[in-house]
Amino acid sequence: MSVYIHQEPTWPRFQWSREELAEQLIVVHIEQGRLLGCMEGLGFKLRQEVVLGTATVDVLKSSEIEGERLDAGQVRSSVARRLGMDIGGLKPVDRNVEGVVEMMLDATRHYEKPLTEERLFAWHASLFPTARSGMRPIRVGAWRDDRSGPMQVVSGPVGKEHVHFQAPAASRLDAEIKRFLAWFNANEEKDWVVRAGIGHLWFVTIHPFDDGNGRIARAISDMALARSERSSQRFYSMSAQIRQERAAYYDILGRTGKGGMDITPWMAWFLGCLARAIEHAQGILGTVLAKARFWESVGDFRLNERQRLVLNRLLDGFEGKLTTSKWAKLAKCSHDTALRDIAALVKGGILVRNSQGGRSTSYALAKTAESSRG
Repeated sequence: MSVYIHQEPTWPRFQWSREELAEQLIVVHIEQGRLLGCMEGLGFKLRQEVVLGTATVDVLKSSEIEGERLDAGQVRSSVARRLGMDIGGLKPVDRNVEGVVEMMLDATRHYEKPLTEERLFAWHASLFPTARSGMRPIRVGAWRDDRSGPMQVVSGPVGKEHVHFQAPAASRLDAEIKRFLAWFNANEEKDWVVRAGIGHLWFVTIHPFDDGNGRIARAISDMALARSERSSQRFYSMSAQIRQERAAYYDILGRTGKGGMDITPWMAWFLGCLARAIEHAQGILGTVLAKARFWESVGDFRLNERQRLVLNRLLDGFEGKLTTSKWAKLAKCSHDTALRDIAALVKGGILVRNSQGGRSTSYALAKTAESSRG
């Protein structure tokens, strides 16, 4: 009996029950169409806001799934520059952040282009610009060679390791990748939502790189989903939903990797996760609409760049309490300048003082404060 799915005699002839998945597929396609319809009605500027927010979250959460935390401000700045958006207060961006953003946006903005070995190598090089994963040197823009042993997913202390999965031997990679790419670029499976689920599982099972396989597998899924919608603009984040369901994600991958060629349970989980991702996108839409209403309501108030910068941070979900010292730090100004900026906004009814005074004085958006009291 085979231990891993890629050792099955019929690999990679996946099987799944279209009858069992039919209802989920219908739901996903309906929700995709509904969300795209809502976004079309927003107008260009608001759509761009949603795309910026979605892409930022997608990059952050795909990295978090692998235990890597990126700077949200840097990611947002990098995405905005690549989308040609002027959001003010752009931050300097590290090259590792630029690389992740470049890969994710290439997958979705150029979804119609074929997926090739050269493109996969370029994505991998973007993820690891220093040819290191943490402190460990890795092969970049090339398949793994297994010199240090087989590619394994392992947990537990040294001497008591538990092997969850072992990928195909490096000697098989050229043939495995060619077969995968031929399938992905062909027209055998007409439904690109189905292809997104299969492609994700297939690529992560091959595990062709020393590191970054999960992030690239999710980029491949996003590329297939963009093809299914015929749109380069992403309005929901599959990676954000997977991050929220991370334990279930790894559990179903582990079970499917040892479960024979029937991948119906994996596809059912993938489609369910996708449906929940689309549903949660309504929350992003609500945030963007709230921001639009806010800026419309203060349209007659003369704001300087510092005020716009900090108000945007508040609208994007500023953590903690906004004090004068935090304002000065965010706006890179003196304490006195921060006081004047805040006083003008309080006088104009845009900010309100919270109940505590003295050194604990903090401020909130007036509409936010009113809604929380109501």
